[in-house]
Amino acid sequence: MEGLAMLRQLIGQFQELYGSPPYHLLHHHQPHTQLVQHHHHQHPRWCFLNLDDSTAEDGYYSLIMRAGKSESFKMLDPYKPPPAKKPRKERSRGKLTGTTSSTEIMEQQIWKEFPEDLFEAVIARLPIATFFRFRSVCRKWNSLLTSHSFSQQCARVPQSQPWFYTITHENVNTGAMYDPSSKKWHHPTIPSLPTKIIVLPVASAGGLVCFLDIGHRNFYVCNPLTQSFKELPARSVKVWSRVAVGMTLNGNSTSGSYKILWVGCDGEYEVYDSGKNSWTRPGSMPFNIKLPLSLNFRSQAVSIDDTLYFMRSDPEGIVSYDMATGVWKQFIIPAPLHLTDHTLAECEGRIMLVGLLTKNAATCVCIWELQKMTLLWKEVDRMPNIWCLDFYGKHVRMTCLGNKGLLMLSLRSRQMNRLVTYNVLNGEWLKVPGCVLPRGRKRQWIACGTAFHPCPTASA
Repeated sequence: MEGLAMLRQLIGQFQELYGSPPYHLLHHHQPHTQLVQHHHHQHPRWCFLNLDDSTAEDGYYSLIMRAGKSESFKMLDPYKPPPAKKPRKERSRGKLTGTTSSTEIMEQQIWKEFPEDLFEAVIARLPIATFFRFRSVCRKWNSLLTSHSFSQQCARVPQSQPWFYTITHENVNTGAMYDPSSKKWHHPTIPSLPTKIIVLPVASAGGLVCFLDIGHRNFYVCNPLTQSFKELPARSVKVWSRVAVGMTLNGNSTSGSYKILWVGCDGEYEVYDSGKNSWTRPGSMPFNIKLPLSLNFRSQAVSIDDTLYFMRSDPEGIVSYDMATGVWKQFIIPAPLHLTDHTLAECEGRIMLVGLLTKNAATCVCIWELQKMTLLWKEVDRMPNIWCLDFYGKHVRMTCLGNKGLLMLSLRSRQMNRLVTYNVLNGEWLKVPGCVLPRGRKRQWIACGTAFHPCPTASA
């Protein structure tokens, strides 16, 4: 009965988070793959399992308690359509006169027959923090992290907004993660990462984050949620100069394998394949690509399917590498005038550009989109003028901490330290709350970071 009680609580929370339960959840005769279509426009709220701040912890407990108190739903007759939603006036009248129905009693004879394959389908659509709490119900639920079927269920759920894994100036050996759906910072502890050297997040794919030490010698891959960790083997080419790094998945995301590319100023490059656990040098840089590359090492690569895009200067443009075919390409694209601190971004297969547009004493953050036909940048949005007034007359620097549809920008000067997010799809600008360590008071300065899509089943 303990497992059944937890299931009731779980589905109650599912109902509160996403509204009425999908009709096919109540009829296990129907394929559970239809679950996905009910969340096409939803953005599930993810939460970190290892919270250090008590305020966030209390919030998650209250969320679960509300779910446990919510009204459970009935098993419907297969030949009856789902009950029609009452008009708002009737619902209000019922609340005023005290005619709301009491909590339904969970019938053991019905719920004990709940199909096991739907357990995973429901759990895969809950916030991550809730999933980790429900792992204590039984051994089977505890083993979901390593379950192939649960991994497939997670792959069917539309990706949520990305999280941001960042490094602060004051605590370079510990990360700070920002969840934009809850607008909260979390402070994970990854004991496997080396503590005597500075390790920076440089790329991500499939819920995994790639780290590179500040001396550009060693690579590491980790899932910040589960702390699945791997130190990559040594590279065959010894290059200690600055390198740019990109990361992609191998084929579909359920395969679990990935590739990492590093490329140096003089055109040296290697590709790591997690399936083979080795670095290879597929070939040489084509003669038509001008060297040195003059890559923008402050920004990250943009990945679209199997192709990585790096921004370069002298000449200005973009260099791309196809991980599947091993083909390099170069596109000469002049940058907009008066532009500084510019970085590539990506949204639904579109290549974007974000940068500071400075003229005289005025500075503004602008967004451009690359036009495929003309290979020119077209401005599509800019930060609200009222925000840009704060930059007037100041020497502002900008770092893009995430470039996957939702951008996080760090804007700083001697008098200012601001973090904002920009949603490319709806053009929404939002201020990010300050990053403060647990039991701390001082606001942290974000040094660098990368966006990643949280995934509890991703394994390094």
